[in-house]
This record gives sequence, structure tokens and C-alpha cells, in this order.
Amino acid sequence: MPNVLVLSGIVLLFIAIILIIFGTISRGEIKWAVGGFIGPIPFGFGNDPRLLWTVILISVMLLLIFILPLFKQLI
Repeated sequence: MPNVLVLSGIVLLFIAIILIIFGTISRGEIKWAVGGFIGPIPFGFGNDPRLLWTVILISVMLLLIFILPLFKQLI
């Protein structure tokens, strides 16, 4: 299993490098948004409000996916 994870990580790095190269060639408008967690609180920032809300929504959904099983064990 660790070999599969290493291989998938390497493949993802190569895909990211290729996307960065194509992105610098196209010279289009770049929109970005980043999200994550500080403890149990989701956060996000970016330069496009629509992408930002999408990232925050995904973060909240992931938070619920991880927290709901904890509440199920308490019941």
C-alpha cells in the first residue's frame, strides 16, 4: 500500500507541474482560492468570491463528514 501512495503522489506532482506550465503559457486571468482548517474551524481566502464560497462549502462538508461519526458514537 505505501508504494501505491508514493506512486500516486509522484503522479500528482507531475500533473501539477504540467498544469503550472500550461497556465503560464496561456496568460489568462488567474482565479484562486485556498481553504483549510484551524482546529475545527474551516477558513478560506482567495481572489474570486465564487471560488472562495465553493472552498468554504467543501471545507464545511468535510468537517461534517469527520464530526458526525463522533456524535454517532456518543449516542
